[in-house]
Amino acid sequence: MKIVFTAEGKKWDSKMDPRFGRAKYYVVYNEETKELESFDNSDVEGEAHGAGPKAARKIIEYKAEVLITGNGPGGNASKVLEKIGTKIFIGAGDLTVKDSYEAYKNGSLNKF
Repeated sequence: MKIVFTAEGKKWDSKMDPRFGRAKYYVVYNEETKELESFDNSDVEGEAHGAGPKAARKIIEYKAEVLITGNGPGGNASKVLEKIGTKIFIGAGDLTVKDSYEAYKNGSLNKF
């Protein structure tokens, strides 16, 4: 299973970014291979609107089954993600990526 985290950096010890569409990075963890990869989201900095749906399309490309973030996606993005079956968990805004993963595994994050 692939899990995407909104983050301020590219690694396990990076602080989570509480934003979804305008997060600095998305960190993708593949539970099967134990591989961690990331992608830069800076291309939305100049965008006035549509950052959430753009980010949702990237999540779809990575075939992530779970999204872990701080505050959750906006209306349009959440509809797209829910339609494809991505489970969204919020409440990880003050954690690191690794701590967010542990909180998800322990069931202490809130389902969006």
